[in-house]
Amino acid sequence: MNKAELIEAMASEANLTKADAKRALDAFIGATSGALKKGDRVALVGFGSFSVTKRAARKGRNPQTGKEINIAAKKVAKFKPGADLSRIVK
Repeated sequence: MNKAELIEAMASEANLTKADAKRALDAFIGATSGALKKGDRVALVGFGSFSVTKRAARKGRNPQTGKEINIAAKKVAKFKPGADLSRIVK
């Protein structure tokens, strides 16, 4: 499902116009991105939680040349599904 399909599904499920659903989705993405940028955690009970974790620097290998390279440390966004979502997907 891409963003346009998600907007259409949200609009029909919540009885909204597509424009309202797009604004709602964009607001959710903006608020979640802003919270993660500050290092906060976003928890949606039953659905899951978004958080930021630090990935340590490590050694890697270029698959084409076999040469060893250094991979810098960085922060990554992480999603952990909630119990309800896990049960539905199962």
